[in-house]
Amino acid sequence: MQNTQVAGGAKYFSSTRIAVIAVLSAIAAVLYILKFPISVIFPSWLELNFSDIPALIGTFALGPASGAIIVAVKIVLELLFTGTTTVFVGDFADLILGCAFVVPAGLIYKHNRTFKGALIGLIVGAVCSTALGILANWLILVPFYMQFFFGGSWEPLLSIMSAIFGEVTRETFYTFYLWCSVLPFNALRCIIAIIVVLPVYKHISRVINRLNARLTPKERTEEQTKKLNLRLIIIGVVLLTIIAAVILLNFFLKLY
Repeated sequence: MQNTQVAGGAKYFSSTRIAVIAVLSAIAAVLYILKFPISVIFPSWLELNFSDIPALIGTFALGPASGAIIVAVKIVLELLFTGTTTVFVGDFADLILGCAFVVPAGLIYKHNRTFKGALIGLIVGAVCSTALGILANWLILVPFYMQFFFGGSWEPLLSIMSAIFGEVTRETFYTFYLWCSVLPFNALRCIIAIIVVLPVYKHISRVINRLNARLTPKERTEEQTKKLNLRLIIIGVVLLTIIAAVILLNFFLKLY
């Protein structure tokens, strides 16, 4: 199996790596901002998004550290452009769950760079992310939201859950919420990412390798370096413009 790890003996943050991380982070940020609820089967605060896909592609092509950087940058971009509605607690949880998905997948694939290695890595990452999602909701998120937003009252949470599952009481809340909502929701999120990433990650890695060969010649003049830096700046400006446009479009769609 051809080795598709980018950078070789070059320094870690090569021009190629920075450019690819920037592109994948911008795509992930857009997908993260365009999250949406599936209120028919899950509570409205569980919003599905597909931002794990570019992060997983990045972790396979560039390594688990780069995958984690993509997860972090997408959340920072979302916070810069739209702010937080969860006092940063939900955003931090998304950071942890995203890293729990991409880092184990990247570590396993790094030591077994085959289709089987990628599949095992994705499955392990999905299990880690889903399990951590259950623990985070049980021990941190639900207690925090109930106290901060609802003054310690269970009624708003029970009302939303009862609309989906019928009569839900305080005693049965976690049974319905953790095992009938959080577990299948996170499993669905991970399965969608796995289905999309598995057929395409190798092809994208080859494209990145070819880009790396063009951007990192053995000898680069000062003029070539200036041109490359200018291209990276232009890429960054274009990506930020696209993110801003998507945010505005999303805002006006919700408004009308």
